[in-house]
Amino acid sequence: MLKNEWIPVRLRDGRREWVRPAALARPDVVAFDADRADFNGALAQFAIGLLQMVCAPGSQAEWIVRWRKPLDEAKLHEALSPWAAHFGFDGEGVRFMQDIELRAADGDPVPIANLLIETPGENTLKNHGDHFVKRGQVGRMCPCCAALALFTLQVNAPAGGAGHRTSLRGGGPLTTLLVPSDRVDAPRSLWHLLWLNVLPMSDFPRPDDPEALEEPHFKLPWLASIAAVQSDGGSVAPVQVHPLHVLWAMPRRIRLDFDATEAGTCDLCHRPSERLVSRYVTRNYGLNYKGAWRHPLTPHYAVKDDALPMHPQPGGLGWRHWLGLVLGMDNDKRHITPAAVVSRFLGNPLLRGTDQSLRLWAFGYDMDNMKARCWYEATMPLYDLADGDAAALKWLREDITLWLDGAERVLGYARSAVKDAWFGAEARGDFSHIDAAYWSATEAMFYRMLRETLAAARSGTAIEGEALRQRWLTHLQSVALRLFEQDLVGAGPIERQNPRRVAAAHHQLRANLYGPKLRSALALPTVAAPAPRAARKTAAGAGSGARSRKPAGSTPA
Repeated sequence: MLKNEWIPVRLRDGRREWVRPAALARPDVVAFDADRADFNGALAQFAIGLLQMVCAPGSQAEWIVRWRKPLDEAKLHEALSPWAAHFGFDGEGVRFMQDIELRAADGDPVPIANLLIETPGENTLKNHGDHFVKRGQVGRMCPCCAALALFTLQVNAPAGGAGHRTSLRGGGPLTTLLVPSDRVDAPRSLWHLLWLNVLPMSDFPRPDDPEALEEPHFKLPWLASIAAVQSDGGSVAPVQVHPLHVLWAMPRRIRLDFDATEAGTCDLCHRPSERLVSRYVTRNYGLNYKGAWRHPLTPHYAVKDDALPMHPQPGGLGWRHWLGLVLGMDNDKRHITPAAVVSRFLGNPLLRGTDQSLRLWAFGYDMDNMKARCWYEATMPLYDLADGDAAALKWLREDITLWLDGAERVLGYARSAVKDAWFGAEARGDFSHIDAAYWSATEAMFYRMLRETLAAARSGTAIEGEALRQRWLTHLQSVALRLFEQDLVGAGPIERQNPRRVAAAHHQLRANLYGPKLRSALALPTVAAPAPRAARKTAAGAGSGARSRKPAGSTPA
């Protein structure tokens, strides 16, 4: 795998090419170009793992040197060569991400399509429940696609029945990577994306006895039997393996059957191959990852004293996740730590000289136990955030927390009002389309205010936090009312609605939007509630009389 041309990439001129891993250092290679989004995410993690293993910087200064002057293809190939024997993919003995003890005759063959996470399971097929993801779409894969499918499964492995382990980060983990923005005067290559997410080895935890864990199988678990790493019926904790094992975890016991290949066209990439793989064998009770694992490419959230990896949830990835994934959150509701690669870059003043405008690439499967509900992927701007000082970032995190609290409260008001107008307070059901419309409608303003705030912080301009929050409140009020009055309730024919119920829901929505609780959530001073109509008339009359009584000798204004 380290010598063969099996990685699909896109070149700067738009062409697609399959290259060997060393070619990832070529300046004309700008992106991965697999036929599936989850394969591209897995390829990024594979390549980062390789660079972390064979040429990790010894210091931050060395990291900057390699950023400005990347390795060329020949030097990267030289660095990879000592590891080539450990990355075979077929033949006897060692195979990449495959159990060294299994053979094709050791179990009933499993269709190769089962390597794909969304493939319908046995029970789904039995009940004819494959309505959206049909059976029989993939029957044969070329070795390139089989390698991608296998690594993607090991990285994202969901629950698979008794003894079929989940990935080190659980089923369908969220991965966040830093991505460089291209510049006309300094075009960025794929190397820059990968190198942004490579850490100095000093950032990894140092084991108590590092020499005892230098055997290759403590990094690459497919080089030895499970018993060499994990006792029978036991589990694997971080202290039992090399720190780089976290990038090469192998929870599933799988062996591809290369004895039953045939010639034809791959069902995924549609390229001809002389060795199409159609099946594999598998066994349960692989490596069982337990303990305080911290993956450097994944954000974590705190539950009591544990830090657990984050996973995508229904509703996708959007601006409401920006704070937690980029700066982290630490309040009564959430305790989120960004991925180590993100924290290291944004918090290190030595790395600000890279002339970078960065983005965050977040992706992963939303899993419901064994079922893949959706693949989510998003990029988020960072607006030269690395150039901000610590005090400015602390203020920004605290203020955006208020923005988010206010936005979530307004969403609750809007969702309840629409539900009450349509069905009444006791209605139950899926109202996620309201959430999706709301988050979409507030995204542009969030990033506009974020960009303006960061620009002010960099220029030394005073930032009026209260004025920003008032502006944000006005926008949230406008969005909620527009959704109710025009896009949702107001868009329906009046003869099919209950006007009394609609009017009551609208009145309550306005009361909530302009009430003290929302202003308090945004740390804004409360304002006096409008006086009742009769009281306003009386006050107006009194005021008129008062204005008519002028002191003698006064001059009209």
